[in-house]
Amino acid sequence: MTKAEIVDEISKETGLTKIETKAVVDGVLATITNAVASGKRIELRGFGVFKSKVRKPRMARNPKTGATVPLSERAVPVFKPSPDFLKKVNDSIA
Repeated sequence: MTKAEIVDEISKETGLTKIETKAVVDGVLATITNAVASGKRIELRGFGVFKSKVRKPRMARNPKTGATVPLSERAVPVFKPSPDFLKKVNDSIA
């Protein structure tokens, strides 16, 4: 599902215009992105938790050449779904 499809779906459900809905969706995504980038933890009850995790420096391998490449310490975004979210996803395949 693309962001445009999400905007369409929310717009139909709420009665807001697509322009208003797009502004809200963009605002929510920007807020989550900026918060995680600054090291904050975002918890959305019933949905999940967004946070960043620091990965230690290590030696990696270039799969094309086989050469070893040093990777420096870096932060990666992490999403942990809530138990309700996991249950709904698992119920959909049963």
